[in-house]
Amino acid sequence: MTMIEERPWDDPAGSSLRRAQETELDLRYGLGNHEPGPLPSAADIDVFLVALTDDGHPLGCGALRRLSPTSAEIKRMYVTPPARGTGVSTAILRALEAAALTRGWTTMRLETGPGQPDAIRFYEREGYKQIPLYGHYIGSDISVCYERTL
Repeated sequence: MTMIEERPWDDPAGSSLRRAQETELDLRYGLGNHEPGPLPSAADIDVFLVALTDDGHPLGCGALRRLSPTSAEIKRMYVTPPARGTGVSTAILRALEAAALTRGWTTMRLETGPGQPDAIRFYEREGYKQIPLYGHYIGSDISVCYERTL
């Protein structure tokens, strides 16, 4: 059974998951700077969720950054390798979408990249459609952007 909890950005489990994601992205892209936009922080993340096993072991995380009064961007969506393919990523995404709706955000956007074909397949399977690069990602050769209306 997976529990999903809203946690503060600096939560130890969430920080550990984000570090693991950074390590994996460094390997995938072969560089340490794979964030074309401003790094997410406690100051600009409105929702941060952590997925855990019943005994509290962290499995994954995801965050929302408000873009406008009706839209939000998914940030730091990550699931540990052993938990992939178990439904954890879908559960986190659905919880993020539900959190967005409670705040009146009906448009979800996200940025991923060509070094993450598994993420691209996941978002497309979940109904996200590729859109032109937006905001800080315009001109980035390591970005692919998606959107879904809830």
